[in-house]
Amino acid sequence: MKLPGLLAVILFVCTDRRSSGLSHPKPACRYPPSQWCRSLEIAISCNVQKQCMEMNAIRPNQTVPPVSVTLYYESLCPDCRVFITQQLFPTWTMLQDIMAVTLVPYGNAKEIPSANSPFTCQHGEPECIGNMIEACIIHLTGHSAFQIIYCMESATDVLDAAHPCLQLYAPSVSWSSVNSCLKGGLGRQLMHANAAMTRALNPPHTHVPWVTFNGEYTENEEKTMSSLFRLVCQLYKGVKPPACTGAPVRLNRSFC
Repeated sequence: MKLPGLLAVILFVCTDRRSSGLSHPKPACRYPPSQWCRSLEIAISCNVQKQCMEMNAIRPNQTVPPVSVTLYYESLCPDCRVFITQQLFPTWTMLQDIMAVTLVPYGNAKEIPSANSPFTCQHGEPECIGNMIEACIIHLTGHSAFQIIYCMESATDVLDAAHPCLQLYAPSVSWSSVNSCLKGGLGRQLMHANAAMTRALNPPHTHVPWVTFNGEYTENEEKTMSSLFRLVCQLYKGVKPPACTGAPVRLNRSFC
């Protein structure tokens, strides 16, 4: 199995150091190779700062703000799942230094005055449960949340995948804490906040997936839905990372 280019280069350099009698990554490095270039601090502790800098994988003193991409979506919406798995997550994987992703699971749901079931959802009660599970996971897991949501949305059954995806990407977060969020008041509070964010959209959303960039909606949905990678590169105001020379991935435009 081939390693990704950056990781392969770093592993080669470190292996070459060992074979030539030079020092290998410092004992203070407690991170797997896949995370060595995640931040400047990790790169320094793992003694690979030079290699990460040469590959432009880390950028200290970055003053240009990242492109803020906010997705308003539904957990069981087929077109939302396609967008997350084939556009948003791959783009974030390549461009996470220059983009920040916010996920708002709610979409076309409705908030109703009912003690037992305060929300109705486009794809039924299972979607309301899925929305709340994902809202709780986003709240509880922080930086691992997007990976967990991607894992769920790419699975055959989104709800069944929640527990194993959580264990895979955030093993320190217990499923019982997610259950407490779902059954207690926190889950409803999170969904109420998502409902308020969705209702505040200007212009109002007419379908999902609905995407804003730096808080603004773009009329050019063709670019958003089929060429997100290129669009993020275009919107970033700083020095473009090498990944931005890649070609766009084009998909058919569709909505729920």
